Amino acid sequence: MRQYTSGVYVNQGLYRAFEPSAIHRIWEVEDREILYLLSQADRELGRLDMFSTYVNIDLYIQLHFAKEATQSSRIEGTQTRMEEIFIHEDQINPRRRQDLQEVRNYIAAMQEGVHSLPELPFSTPLIRKLHKVLMAGVRGNDKSPGEFRTSQNWTGGVTLTDAVFVPPPAERVPALMSDLEKFAHDDRDLFPVLLKTAVIHYQFETIHPFLDGNGRVGRLIIPLFLVNKGILKQPILYLSDFFERHRSLYFDNLMRVRTHHDMAQWLKFFLTGITETAREGIRTFDQILQLQKSMDTRFACLGKRAADAHKVVQALFANPVTDVGGIVAITGKSNVSAYKLIADLEKTGILREITGAQRHRVYLFSEYMDLFRPSY
Repeated sequence: MRQYTSGVYVNQGLYRAFEPSAIHRIWEVEDREILYLLSQADRELGRLDMFSTYVNIDLYIQLHFAKEATQSSRIEGTQTRMEEIFIHEDQINPRRRQDLQEVRNYIAAMQEGVHSLPELPFSTPLIRKLHKVLMAGVRGNDKSPGEFRTSQNWTGGVTLTDAVFVPPPAERVPALMSDLEKFAHDDRDLFPVLLKTAVIHYQFETIHPFLDGNGRVGRLIIPLFLVNKGILKQPILYLSDFFERHRSLYFDNLMRVRTHHDMAQWLKFFLTGITETAREGIRTFDQILQLQKSMDTRFACLGKRAADAHKVVQALFANPVTDVGGIVAITGKSNVSAYKLIADLEKTGILREITGAQRHRVYLFSEYMDLFRPSY
């Protein structure tokens, strides 16, 4: 690690681009703090993976997706509330629909990645596939979705000459991404998977292989790589909330690798994020189980409508937003009965109306949604 050189600046006339060193190499870690943080992260990640087997993960994975999508997009400046993901587009302010579509694309890309992994393991074709889904029909969809860039891009600043960071020239992208892929699948050096994940994320963000959407794809590949390597059974660890809470440190630590060849500091930051995020996930799963247990007591006062209330709440654990039509579909009862059940669920605090409208009212299972909201 002491001999690591992050790369070199290449003169491109009016600006200099940073060309990172290859990462498909032998890595040796002697820093005892990194080893300590690695053991903590491994332990907490193992607990999270084990804990997830005690809940119906298929019911709750959509909320994990929703939280990750909104937080990852928030880093890029998109402002969407989690509950909006589950509301029909016609009920969303037209000015917010573009932001909402970007978040929904992120969810679609995650789902595509999870479903593709059995036949298409972590690779540049998978990454390009994710990018194509991510950019479909939103800002940046004119910037070659699913294709590596063929021109220079940059981050920060208005032009290349005042940019905060200029990634490598476009002609170097294919070779650098090929090197990243080889590193990802070379297990001969026994480099710990969590450290490998951190290096891959850093390298991807440094290569910046697409004209747009690099940050979102870079965060998306973290859980997919962990699933691909068998560290997680399901993609239930998402670092965007941690990165958003520590936004300045996130970007500063990435840049410090390039300016000071300090990969060690980036690894420490990343492992801290793994540990904190895993612990937060464990707390969330525990709170979900406690919330489930509380339902029988709260249904006791509903009499003959308790059975229908139970059906509705089970559906709300998969999709926490509903309306009268949704209640009718779940229970098979009339609109009148659905309205009465909604009134009961509002009294017990299970449902909360969120539109303020007199017609086409929408209701949120807010207690459940709140378990997934950012912790700041």
